[in-house]
Amino acid sequence: MSVHVRGLHGQAVDVIGERIVRGDTAPGDLLYPDQIEAELGVSKTVVREALRVLASKGLIDSRQKRGTFVRPRADWNLLDADVLRWRGQGVPDEGFLDDLAEVRAIVEPAGARLAARRRTEEDLAALVEAIELMEAADGDVPATVEADLAFHRALLAAAHNELLTGMEVVIEAGLRVRDSFVHGADHGADHGADDAVPAHRAVVDAIAARDPEAAARAVEDLLAKAVADLRQLIGSPDREETA
Repeated sequence: MSVHVRGLHGQAVDVIGERIVRGDTAPGDLLYPDQIEAELGVSKTVVREALRVLASKGLIDSRQKRGTFVRPRADWNLLDADVLRWRGQGVPDEGFLDDLAEVRAIVEPAGARLAARRRTEEDLAALVEAIELMEAADGDVPATVEADLAFHRALLAAAHNELLTGMEVVIEAGLRVRDSFVHGADHGADHGADDAVPAHRAVVDAIAARDPEAAARAVEDLLAKAVADLRQLIGSPDREETA
């Protein structure tokens, strides 16, 4: 395999990182820079820099006499944007999607309460624009996904809490995986007719009315719908039902 697109360094990081997160290269396994260099057709400098980046994410470490090895999963920076993206590659990981749903259920209703109290006219305009983008997407999967991401970014931004806004990286990485799967699937006529715009608009209406509890409830309804859509596609019960 030879890498040419997106820059040698970035693609080397992606190739090695995806293998580790997928489990193809397991915790404790050794990485051999010379083999990576030959396989990817890149220089020693590119491989060295890629390994340095992966070490900064907690995925690998290097020790004298032992060499470069994959660290235990507990040491990984699971909130790193790249690690989140790699975890969502390919067929969705149900555990990852369950984790995302739980994080969203904790963060987004609280963000909506704050947004209802603190929103500005500019915040409302950003939320409304995102809904208009949803309507204009008209079945275009990439456009629908980007519109949904824009809405949830705007929702967190409207809370005017820098730390809460920082959760965007977690929600966006996971939401991109979930949305691409749900909106890209062949749902059939009945499911395909489902319209997410009214549920999003209910959130905006409550925030515009400065009603914190209504805003939180509207987000909870939106998240419940998101979970139901996903369960319908993957055919598995809620996590609580399997406990």
